[in-house]
Amino acid sequence: MLNGALDGVKVLDLSEDIAGSFCARLLADYGAEVLKLEPPGGAALRRLGPFFEDDPHPEKSLFFLVLNLNKKGATLNLDRTTGQNILKRLIRHVDVVVESYRPGYLAGLGLGYADLQAINPALTMTSITPFGQEGPYSQYRGEEIVNYAMGMIMSISGVQGKEPLKHGGFQAQYEGGLFAAAATTMSLFNQEFTGVGEHIDVSITECVASTMMATQTIYPFMGGTQTRRRASGSMFGHPMPCRDGWIIVQTGGGASWDDLAEFFQCPEMLEPRFADRAQRAENGAELDRIVVDSIKERDKWELFPKAAEARMLFGLVQTPLELAECPQLESRNFYREIEHPVIGKLRVPAELFKLSETPYRLTAPAPTLGQHNREIYVNGLEYDRRALGQLRELGVI
Repeated sequence: MLNGALDGVKVLDLSEDIAGSFCARLLADYGAEVLKLEPPGGAALRRLGPFFEDDPHPEKSLFFLVLNLNKKGATLNLDRTTGQNILKRLIRHVDVVVESYRPGYLAGLGLGYADLQAINPALTMTSITPFGQEGPYSQYRGEEIVNYAMGMIMSISGVQGKEPLKHGGFQAQYEGGLFAAAATTMSLFNQEFTGVGEHIDVSITECVASTMMATQTIYPFMGGTQTRRRASGSMFGHPMPCRDGWIIVQTGGGASWDDLAEFFQCPEMLEPRFADRAQRAENGAELDRIVVDSIKERDKWELFPKAAEARMLFGLVQTPLELAECPQLESRNFYREIEHPVIGKLRVPAELFKLSETPYRLTAPAPTLGQHNREIYVNGLEYDRRALGQLRELGVI
């Protein structure tokens, strides 16, 4: 079996959220040995639904399961002095700590980056927070919708005349995790050559704002802003309803306006009132009616290959079922099956990007709560079984 790109790297994942968990999972996916350290009652992510079979059990959160693949798991109470001392012992044996606590919380426990680097000078700590470690907002709490709003993307999403729109899901959290994983691997590269670690400060809001670089540049350059889409007369670029779902079409690509008219079987699109972009906008409501009427009895899977032949910028709005059965994803082995000790067999999104020489490996399901306590504390730190029981009774693990 080929080695992972990060084989030999040891990571402590202290995060309880999506962003930190995703960051650490990406490191684990490509070879890092990742230990998820949770409070004795379990990380907050275990209480985030949806749950398998709608059972709000700590081992049945689908978010926790997917975001903690390939990790080991143990419990540790950092609010107890003994727990803090145990963490300091663990720090001697790791390369990276991933955490998502409010800035200053760990330092208040004597576990800040300066404290831990004094124990292990090569340590890298990756801190992922809503607004970063510094600045007037650094102590504010943030959620997905807050990061979206503060990162500006909501201001240009949606249609004119209506409220700003947030995209579905937890994309800001995943962006934060992805940026953090990339920054961590850069730091590991530097660590290998210098033997010195560093503190990585990731602001999720800045990650979202970074996707607005072109939009941000418009304002200081010309005093303008990108506007939201028109409510009508803008069907190209908006989902269009057909008989069995929705499609989306953009002008441009390799298809001319004549090609589009032929694809939609709409000779009306070639009338002078639609001759150029300005006239199409002026007569947009009528153009929308013509286009949508032409596909209302056609199926998206019939249209899809024909659009490719016409060199169109064309997409299908895939449902969850269609995405799960997507032939493109299947051909790239995107989904893998894993067997969880509580949930059983489950198909999960697994290989998120491909490395030719150091490929992805799915080696383990998400750990159950405290699953590897004995391995970490007895085999690793050499506590005996009696001491392990005492740590459990005292609420340290």
